[in-house]
Amino acid sequence: MTRLIVWRHGNTDWNAANRVQGQTDVELNALGRQQAVDAAEILVKLKPDAIVASDLKRASDTAAALGALTGLSIGYDKRLRERWFGAWQGLTMPEVAERHPEQHARWTAGQEVGGDVETLEDLGKRVADGLRDAAAEAPAGGTVVVATHGAAARQGIGHLLGWPVEQLRTLRALQNCHWVELTRDDKRGWQLAAYNVGPFSDRPVPPPV
Repeated sequence: MTRLIVWRHGNTDWNAANRVQGQTDVELNALGRQQAVDAAEILVKLKPDAIVASDLKRASDTAAALGALTGLSIGYDKRLRERWFGAWQGLTMPEVAERHPEQHARWTAGQEVGGDVETLEDLGKRVADGLRDAAAEAPAGGTVVVATHGAAARQGIGHLLGWPVEQLRTLRALQNCHWVELTRDDKRGWQLAAYNVGPFSDRPVPPPV
């Protein structure tokens, strides 16, 4: 049975300000760097066989904290990047609501946003493809840790599991430096073993953007 850990990056100043990051390359802040270290001290106990990360700094630097403890080199995959939010990137959510009210209303309702925002279908497919290839890095029965982003993680695992958008909306957003555990075997395919696992469970949840 292969185990896949899908790990959201640590906190950034844009998370703290409720600002849409998308594929803007925002770095971890001091809290995020500490979160990465604390989470890595838990994840290292899972004895990962491989670590793969989005190439955006907030994810790759999060992965580096685990790499430092395991001695594993980190693979990078652009398919694991966050959703492309187009003109929303850099705006706070109140600013999005003011400047793009129709798009914001569709986003709030869980619908496709339109405009230059990446579709949920495209996001789910590209991230799931990256997750499958990452999982293949482990030997049979091994464990792979993937450092990625909030919206990317949720949509990617949903695509792997074959869940409709409506079912995915029942999952709370991943907290910074929390993760999802998936397992796969030949008989049952992909299964969700755990969700939103990690330290800092009492902290507010920044939106997965």
